[in-house]
Amino acid sequence: MSNIFISESELAPYLQGDSLADKAKALLRQQKESWEFLRKGYESLSTVRVREFRFDNFSIKVQFNPGRIKSSAAKVDEASIKARKCFLCMQNLPEGQRGLLFNQHYVILGNPYPIFNEHFTVPHLEHKPQRFYSGARDILILAKELSKYYAVFYNGPRAGASAPDHLHFQAGEKDFMPLLREYEKLKGEKILSLGNKGNVEIFRSVNYLRNFLCFESNSAEELERLILDSVESLKPFTDSEQEPMMNILVVYEDKWRVFLFPRSKHRPDYYFREDESKILLSPATVDLGGVCITPREEDFRKITREIIEDIFRQVSFSDGIFDSFLERFLSEVK
Repeated sequence: MSNIFISESELAPYLQGDSLADKAKALLRQQKESWEFLRKGYESLSTVRVREFRFDNFSIKVQFNPGRIKSSAAKVDEASIKARKCFLCMQNLPEGQRGLLFNQHYVILGNPYPIFNEHFTVPHLEHKPQRFYSGARDILILAKELSKYYAVFYNGPRAGASAPDHLHFQAGEKDFMPLLREYEKLKGEKILSLGNKGNVEIFRSVNYLRNFLCFESNSAEELERLILDSVESLKPFTDSEQEPMMNILVVYEDKWRVFLFPRSKHRPDYYFREDESKILLSPATVDLGGVCITPREEDFRKITREIIEDIFRQVSFSDGIFDSFLERFLSEVK
């Protein structure tokens, strides 16, 4: 496993700064030069096309990205998972891939199937299931360590994770998702405060296509406890036997901001259709953050504002269910 980790001397020619975020940026530069597979993945971003749809004072982008077909079409049923090698396990990483050790238990890797211009996968060194409970504090630490350039996110095992059998996070440029750019200006209009619990202020979305909670705090301990309490409160509202279907997005700017997207469905009906109305779009955190990924050009061309609304409606909590969840969570939290 030791040859997975890049040495300081190898990283030095690409390094400009001494933060973990600087080292991650340098890692990507090094990998583009030394690992052809990743370099080709980033070269393919030059073919990416984007459409933007305006809604009520906010926007949703649709990205045509053929390089993401493997992730969007990933079979994540139990039989398919058991039939393949885990591509996030250290012994199965491709020759040439190198990484940075994080927190003694994770490795930061350049993602060779990028959505962002700088895209990372951060798997645990051990093969253990994708469970947020196992990494709640770690994702907060990672978001702070990478905060100079990046946001960090988690896709649940039935909410967009293409490796539901291996605990991992992802990271990418924090100005990429419209949600993170729009958030502050929409406070009081579509982002409403629910008050404080200790040193954590809780917000909710309203009329924003997808219902979510957002937690803001400088206290990692209180934040972790409150997020895990909210996840516990989600359980009665989902049919998942693993953990509640959800996506998590974390950004740190003087304080943590953690977005929790409860999910009612893994994939919309469009995904499973067998006629011309089929759209291969498997929503995960980036999509809920405002950039919908379509790996097929025909889907990119035919998607409409109305289809986007319908997809978000299908995979997100309805207003009624979200209000019931909030009532339960706020009544149970200390």
